[in-house]
Amino acid sequence: MMRLYMVVFVVFLSVAGSAYGAEGIKVDIPLVLKDVKVVFNMDHLAFDGDIPVGINYMRLLVERMKDHKATGKIVAIFHSNASYMTLKDETYNKFRKVTTGNPYRKIITDLIAAGVELEECMVSMGAHGWVNSDLIPGVKVNGGAVGRLIQLGQEGFVAIQP
Repeated sequence: MMRLYMVVFVVFLSVAGSAYGAEGIKVDIPLVLKDVKVVFNMDHLAFDGDIPVGINYMRLLVERMKDHKATGKIVAIFHSNASYMTLKDETYNKFRKVTTGNPYRKIITDLIAAGVELEECMVSMGAHGWVNSDLIPGVKVNGGAVGRLIQLGQEGFVAIQP
């Protein structure tokens, strides 16, 4: 079922209206976005070049919501293999054994500024010995990623598994 959501979401991003469709494409079912409730399950690594697919989809959805004047909420839950993407530069360097700093910091801070709620799993943090001050400012800590995904599903959020 998650794969279906991903396919639907990719199509949504590709032809979200006549302004986004390629010339010669006839949209039979135009999109009308109103109250968007989406949770991104950021639990594994998936990249398009150097950019994480899920982070890019979040950015694109923020733009589409503005274009459609849609209300709603986007939540991103980072855990498991992708948990390190929310780290401050110093902790990122130590964890990844690099000196570059977190290359996702700017886009993450931009998403937070745009109203996207980014969350880190306390279980993943505990497994790595991280504390709240190791996270990029504005990233919230939840009580467990799997439980939080269930909670948001019960609240009517559509789960995206990029």
